Amino acid sequence: MTDIAQRHVLIAGVAVRALAVSAARAGYRVTAVDAFGDLDLRRVATVIPLRADHGSGFSPRSAVRVARTVPAQLVAYTSNFENYPEAVARLADHRRLLGNPPAVLTRVRNPFDLMRALRRRGIATPSTRSTPPATRRPPGYWLLKPRRSGGGHGTRVWLQDERVPRTHYLQERIAGSTGSVVFAADGKRAVTLGLTRQLVGDGRLGARGFRYCGSLFGHPAKLFRRGEELLETARSLVAELTAEFGLVGLNGMDFVARGGIPYPIEVNPRYSASMELLERAHGLSMFETHIQAFTGTLPATPAPSASIEGKAIVFARRDMTLGDTRAWTDQDCLADIPHPGERIRRGHPICTVFARGRNPESCHRLLLRRAASVYRVVGTVKRGAA
Repeated sequence: MTDIAQRHVLIAGVAVRALAVSAARAGYRVTAVDAFGDLDLRRVATVIPLRADHGSGFSPRSAVRVARTVPAQLVAYTSNFENYPEAVARLADHRRLLGNPPAVLTRVRNPFDLMRALRRRGIATPSTRSTPPATRRPPGYWLLKPRRSGGGHGTRVWLQDERVPRTHYLQERIAGSTGSVVFAADGKRAVTLGLTRQLVGDGRLGARGFRYCGSLFGHPAKLFRRGEELLETARSLVAELTAEFGLVGLNGMDFVARGGIPYPIEVNPRYSASMELLERAHGLSMFETHIQAFTGTLPATPAPSASIEGKAIVFARRDMTLGDTRAWTDQDCLADIPHPGERIRRGHPICTVFARGRNPESCHRLLLRRAASVYRVVGTVKRGAA
């Protein structure tokens, strides 16, 4: 193991459990700053939680403030730091940054810069604009999206003649299957590690609208129509992205698949939620892959997975106060385990469930059964105020 693997890494973001677990498995000492401080995160890291019930909720600014007390030489970030380049700069002060630098984030997270650059390179993109269109379109043609977006939060259908706030933009709604391409990059080259199909707005998981609530990973031909064609186009697309923006480390690009074409929606220039499924499928250390990319060493493309790996986020359907959750940490199909007695508000995540299946349908069914089991368990505990 290299010397760098013996050193101390600070990982900050809204939810860092998956990346922290990967780093700990690879032999790193981890200090984590996130919004939850879940039980399973505490098994692998020293945790500084920024929870609302502790008096200070999570924000990039608050995370930077507490990070100053951590003597780590390395730093990595997860969501939603990509929307706050200035916070990333402060987070990396006197540390080695394992992530895309602020100048890259500023460009690639600007939806207009992103789409213009891709169109210049001959890539099909959805129409994107900052003002209401002059031409009327059928209802539902445009989506209103926050500029500081993430996980579908705040995205909704735009209503004709509605004002577009400066904090938002309009994007053409593409009909198709939503997914993400996971890739590692060294600033010039990129290796596609796989495609995932996203679960979005599933009411059986307590989600609604355009909210991300899970992913399925496996052979592209099982996940999407014309999946192998989609994969080849995605490889070309992330190569163009990397060359244009100088992306480094692990990155994701959300897309809508239609007719074998991945229409890019946005780039997540950091470790993202679906990546732990690749680690579960291949035993590939995603954190080590991330580290190695900064030295110019990119992994080989993994062999296609025979099975489907899935994860789903289980959201609270009502306000609740949990019972004793300590036994949950012994179940491999559960993660992001909340604390005993923790109060969770409606629409907030309870935990994550995992499943494996021969095909997407069987994997998805098992995810829903495990989510239903979580709802049954928490349904027996004290009801919170509505």
